[in-house]
Amino acid sequence: MLIGNYTAKIDKSGRIKIPEKFRAAIEEEYGKELFITSLTDEAVQIYPLAVWEKMAGVAKEGALHLRPDIRRFLLRVNRKGAKHEIDSKGRVLLTQPLRGTARLQDEVEVIGLNNHLEVWNSELLDEKLEKKPLTDEDFETIADLIPRGNSNE
Repeated sequence: MLIGNYTAKIDKSGRIKIPEKFRAAIEEEYGKELFITSLTDEAVQIYPLAVWEKMAGVAKEGALHLRPDIRRFLLRVNRKGAKHEIDSKGRVLLTQPLRGTARLQDEVEVIGLNNHLEVWNSELLDEKLEKKPLTDEDFETIADLIPRGNSNE
């Protein structure tokens, strides 16, 4: 599982070195191939290619790719996204369009979100979290989504 937060630097060529614990977990579970995109322009998402293929496989099911919402989603993520591979030094390229819209430069936050990573400008992430903090209702909704164990345990 990809969990936690690490600070990383973007080099002059636009590459980011994936934090070691994340890189090791990705390579062990999925290999070196990634799909890198932005779903909202706020951050850059880094998906192991196998995770992305499963998630985006929705378009393989019959004619779902003809649904306007699915089509918009696929157009957006594929216009901004590309397949990349982790290099021998643990780095991947974040393209200029992705870095520009997410305002990523120099030092960034790399957040593990279970099966993929998000790369954030620290200030933008702090603003987002401050503007919309978690509420008691949010926690109730989250609690309802967590599978409950057998009551006989």
